[in-house]
Amino acid sequence: MKVFMTGGTGFVGTYLAKRFLSEGHSVTILTASAAEQALKINGLSYLEGNPTLEGEWQKAVAGHDVIINLAGASIFSRWTEKQKNILRSSRMLTTRNLVNALPQDASHITFFSTSAVGYYGFHADEELTEASPAGTDFLARLAEDWEREALKAQQKGARVIITRFGIVLGKSGGALGQMIPLFKFFLGGPLGSGRQWFSWIHMHDLADAFIFLLTKKDISGPVNVCSPQPVRNRELGDAIGRVLHRPSFMPAPGFMIKLILGEFGSVLLEGQRVIPRRLLDAGFKFRYPDIDEALKSIVLI
Repeated sequence: MKVFMTGGTGFVGTYLAKRFLSEGHSVTILTASAAEQALKINGLSYLEGNPTLEGEWQKAVAGHDVIINLAGASIFSRWTEKQKNILRSSRMLTTRNLVNALPQDASHITFFSTSAVGYYGFHADEELTEASPAGTDFLARLAEDWEREALKAQQKGARVIITRFGIVLGKSGGALGQMIPLFKFFLGGPLGSGRQWFSWIHMHDLADAFIFLLTKKDISGPVNVCSPQPVRNRELGDAIGRVLHRPSFMPAPGFMIKLILGEFGSVLLEGQRVIPRRLLDAGFKFRYPDIDEALKSIVLI
């Protein structure tokens, strides 16, 4: 199949592109800069264009079988009003332009659009599935609006799958890329109370889930892409400590996190206990459902 990706040069996109190529698919990555075209693999091509702007790049979309929309500014920053606008516009405009670029009969197209478990807001210890309602905080409202924009592709006949990511764990980047150095220097530990839930996914399982969902023609709509075994923040820290043979005793006070990061700090101090119910019901098998085994595969290999 022919795959078209936005956000294909990032942490998740690079791995996912390699995985689709290994399955025999061809991949086109939309990129705003030639400098981002670092990956050189047979079957991979690049198309220059800004996904937040209408342009010539949109003419290429209709010739593909699979669209994977990963583009969006990182949420890992202090959320000023200016930054909130960037977070919103980078997601909404890219998705709108992709949907508009689809042919009027897009029944042959599978449209994957990213979202996040932040969709659910904060629910303490409650188990959340795809049937749970959206939250009311900024990140939840952003995710809900983002998903609504992507679902408009259904009006053209496309099969739309909304992939609600947990925190993605993998080599050379992401959350672990920021956490591991702290533990190596004996500075690792829980955030705030450490009781908040942490819904996560190993990069390998994330890629497997995309390949699996592509073959399951009866699945559409929201799908939680996260491990069936979420952990508390303190348990995550303890697991990293075990794998690195380092203690996990240096807590980051909640008030300090909120002081430095503002509203985004609440995302780190509160969490979601999310279960990938639709993947499990469809028979998907996780290779790394356990946090210790997942971390060992990332850190020790």
